[in-house]
Amino acid sequence: MSMNTFGHLFRVTTWGESHGPALGATVDGCPPNVPVDEAFIQQFLDKRRPGQNKNMTQRNEPDQVRILSGVFEGKTTGTSIQLMIENTDQRSKDYGDIANTFRPGHADITYHQKYGNRDYRGGGRSSARETAARVAAGGLARAVLNHLLPEVKIVGYMTAMGAMELDRSKIDLAAIEGNDFWLPDANAAPAWEDYLQKIRKEHNSVGATVEVIAQNLPAGLGAPIYAKLDTDLAAAMMSINAVKGVEIGEGMAASGLTGTDNADEIFMGENGPEYSSNHAGGILGGISTGQDVVVRFAVKPTSSILTPRQSIRKDGTSIEVITKGRHDPCVGVRAVPVGEAMMACVVLDHVLLHRGQVGENQGVIG
Repeated sequence: MSMNTFGHLFRVTTWGESHGPALGATVDGCPPNVPVDEAFIQQFLDKRRPGQNKNMTQRNEPDQVRILSGVFEGKTTGTSIQLMIENTDQRSKDYGDIANTFRPGHADITYHQKYGNRDYRGGGRSSARETAARVAAGGLARAVLNHLLPEVKIVGYMTAMGAMELDRSKIDLAAIEGNDFWLPDANAAPAWEDYLQKIRKEHNSVGATVEVIAQNLPAGLGAPIYAKLDTDLAAAMMSINAVKGVEIGEGMAASGLTGTDNADEIFMGENGPEYSSNHAGGILGGISTGQDVVVRFAVKPTSSILTPRQSIRKDGTSIEVITKGRHDPCVGVRAVPVGEAMMACVVLDHVLLHRGQVGENQGVIG
């Protein structure tokens, strides 16, 4: 069984631990002759890299990606591509005190119950550090999408962080990369920072909501029932460490709408079908409509906090736990480029599936 692999045709296997010598991804199914190099992939890893500002963990990792195979003279060869990122700033001694203790909110206890052992140094595979490998694979997926569908654009941003919530009437996608919170509202960023620093000083953490959209996708991606585009997107986003909920389009809010409110009316435009709204999040029956595909996911508060919490040791005795180390006060901040990467991988996978089965869309309208 391979439980470290996702994707149908564009298949990504991640490997490595938070405090091991390196981590990375093996990617199979990448089409040949796609222009890509380490610098292209690196730009996405730089967006996720820790230690860039005071609003994230101060672990200082360069996250420099190396391409070990599958690329020759600047183009993919069609064979498996090995991506590696070395760990250089581990402080494993920070975790010595919890070698025999289960941290509340962490996967320590479930890994022990399942496997009978665990890598307590930063959580091993359960650490959010594993997501660096996904971002590297997502960078490769974006290179392929640029080659096959250059009009496709994938962008993520935060919509909520604890008590802070984005005012959707002020969304400006051009503002996203100009602040530490990937906020599409530059004027809101100072208040979000003040709020998060207050949380940090209280030795606490907070959760967040991230939204990722894929623009200019063609209609027809996805398949009925077991290979729905939204099924695979939901699974991909839910697999991200610390994610506890995923929505497509209106998501859970759809339960409060009437049928007349929820139905996206269809009209014939100059270039094909047009819709009055996008409550469906760009997917109907598991197949893309040609509208923006909209996915949101909720990230729980970072479990590693300096506030004492009650737990137990391996021997069953009680203990009060304070988790030392360098941790994000809101892991959702660095989850934005991870969500973008997973969107890129799933979209590319479905582009390849569609090309393999159908080629060009069969249903002509107008």
